[in-house]
Amino acid sequence: MPLTDDQRAEIEATRATPKPTLRAVSEGMEAHMYRAHEVLDHGFIRVIDYMGDDTAIVQAARVSYGAGTKHVSNDEGLIRYLMRHWHSTPFEMCEIKLHVKLPVFVARQWIRHRTANVNEYSARYSILDREFYIPHPDQLAAQSVVNNQGRGAVLEGEEAARVLDMLKRDANTAYDHYEAMLSPTQADGSPQQGLARELARMNLPANIYTQWYWKVDLHNLFHFLRLRADAHAQYEIRVYADAICKVVADWVPIAFAAFEDYRMGGATLSGKAIECVRRMLKGEEVTQENSGMSKGEWREFMGVVDV
Repeated sequence: MPLTDDQRAEIEATRATPKPTLRAVSEGMEAHMYRAHEVLDHGFIRVIDYMGDDTAIVQAARVSYGAGTKHVSNDEGLIRYLMRHWHSTPFEMCEIKLHVKLPVFVARQWIRHRTANVNEYSARYSILDREFYIPHPDQLAAQSVVNNQGRGAVLEGEEAARVLDMLKRDANTAYDHYEAMLSPTQADGSPQQGLARELARMNLPANIYTQWYWKVDLHNLFHFLRLRADAHAQYEIRVYADAICKVVADWVPIAFAAFEDYRMGGATLSGKAIECVRRMLKGEEVTQENSGMSKGEWREFMGVVDV
């Protein structure tokens, strides 16, 4: 269970005491403030704070003040132009701060995006909870035979049951030992010093849950989402990216629509690929052998043009 009843009550109490402000407010984002969106078996994301909206992007691009004299349609056209031409600084005017609860091995992937401010729950000062990510049977898959960093067919029957049992048993055994090392008493009740928390934590498995605050601007958030909400991303981080996408779509709907169109739904073509498209449009038969591309490049190109 990602949240306890007390935590849910605290969130609702916080939402029940809004404060007046003169800053720009996104009505779509206000609906998400503080509320936890559950991810995986014990995880969640929730918005703690944000700055800016679609108009902040436009305002920064025009270096204007107030609403200006432009209409919404002009704003949409400008945002799409900025996205299409890979402008970055206007999108950096918007920021979001998230509270995320996630498995440690997902956090290690996530932290590779070094363009955010992060403060993680410290296992040097506090004791981690006995909460582990245990995959749903649908996510227990064999190693892909064509992709070294991907999954293949889903495990079935006795093998799936055996893997699940090992995951649960090993995680709980590691946590039992974690508690035993921290404890001031041994199992028989006799006293012991107890190992320091900063050392005892090294025995915990990578599927234990941690938490952090993650603050990032919209430009770098879009980069994160382009990679982690992609169908090829690992499932366990992709579901977090998918949850964030839903929040961002309500926060900056015009910018997110442009992001979906140009980044998530678009494709980048090399000079060779563009030349092949031109040749195809002229009616020329283009093959991998006469394209100038490697087999891998050609396969990816054909996946884009779908011919």
